[in-house]
Amino acid sequence: MVRTIDPLLAAGRTDAPAGEPSAPWNAQAFVQITNFTMLRRLVGVARANDIAVDVAARLTAAVPGAAVNVLGRLVIEIQTCVAGADELNELASNIAGAFARPLDLDGEQHLVELAVGVAAGPPGQIDDVRLAEEAEEALGQSRSEAAPVVRDLSQIDPANDRHTLRRDLVGAVDRGEMFLQYQPKVHVRRQEVASAEALIRWRHPTRGLMLPNDFIPIAENSRAIGRLTLWVIEQVIADQQQLRADGEDITIFINISGQLLSDAGFVKRACQLVTASKMPFGFEITETSVIRDPVSAIANLNTFADHGISIAIDDYGAGLSSLAYLKQLPASELKIDKMFVLQLTSSNRDPLIVRSTIDLAHALEMEVTAEGVETPAALALLSVMGCDMIQGYLISRPLEIEAFRQYMRDHKDAGLVDAARASFRASAFRRAG
Repeated sequence: MVRTIDPLLAAGRTDAPAGEPSAPWNAQAFVQITNFTMLRRLVGVARANDIAVDVAARLTAAVPGAAVNVLGRLVIEIQTCVAGADELNELASNIAGAFARPLDLDGEQHLVELAVGVAAGPPGQIDDVRLAEEAEEALGQSRSEAAPVVRDLSQIDPANDRHTLRRDLVGAVDRGEMFLQYQPKVHVRRQEVASAEALIRWRHPTRGLMLPNDFIPIAENSRAIGRLTLWVIEQVIADQQQLRADGEDITIFINISGQLLSDAGFVKRACQLVTASKMPFGFEITETSVIRDPVSAIANLNTFADHGISIAIDDYGAGLSSLAYLKQLPASELKIDKMFVLQLTSSNRDPLIVRSTIDLAHALEMEVTAEGVETPAALALLSVMGCDMIQGYLISRPLEIEAFRQYMRDHKDAGLVDAARASFRASAFRRAG
């Protein structure tokens, strides 16, 4: 419980009378000892287990009037009040600054390194649970950035509040709010749909249609991404059964979070589902998701490949491209990020990048898919460069399963490729004339 030191708050009032200062903000901080392992080697296990108590004592002096609690060997919680945003930043500075000098541990001086996450907001607007969640997330961000992180909750628009969204995400699948759309990948030379990508969407009851970038990071932070991805796999399998009944047996790719590439439980369950379904399946992964934990990622990607799951490298060129990792991946497909494709016919450098990427992928025995193909000129140029597959609004927008089934029956893609080529040749002839 956040300690209240203002009589207005104690009385349950959130509006200060005219002429009086506004009520203090409830503030919560989490502090974690980040060099605990090194300190344990220096002072021994028994003494290291009590370092948090010493840290808490110094924090009590640094933040007068605060309630300071030790939570295990590594984490200390601070509950207090601040006058507003300026004092919130001062609180974080005081916490971090208190450990600029070494800590005396049984007569020896040792520097203690801390991650500091602080959150605060106006009373009556921010509840205790929300405050603790924000402070925890700030702590996690601080660990990553190696600097104190402060969250001013008065600046967060409730309509876009990720914590409210996170609560809404719980049960969204059971409520039938999630659905899939499919975007075909067309093989240029064969002029047929070679595969498709399944894209998750959320019909939020009050916010309307939400795309993956709006909620997938929240699912990752809340550890809900595994269950959500397993639902996607199960739904794709059900939709593939409908496609197979129509005589279509194409590979469906889904996007896999980098967080799941090191999750042994997810890997096992995903392989079980795909193997039991006997459906052609593929996973799209980004370069960055591999680089974050290459040993686990590469091992589990090989496990997927051993179970017959095709691997595609998504958004190639948009992240930290690494040939060292690229050559180790059991990938059969490389997707060029759309930021290169969209400017293919208006940039001098992008065609060079795309052409060299196609040649590299072919040398590594991978097929190449260009994302974001929107014009006949881009399609024709990619065809000349030897690109294997194209995906984008020129071919089809993402479609829900019934519309996608109709698209497959109509086979509009083959005519479109020919028409695009003819259109490009005709315009080139007119320019030459």
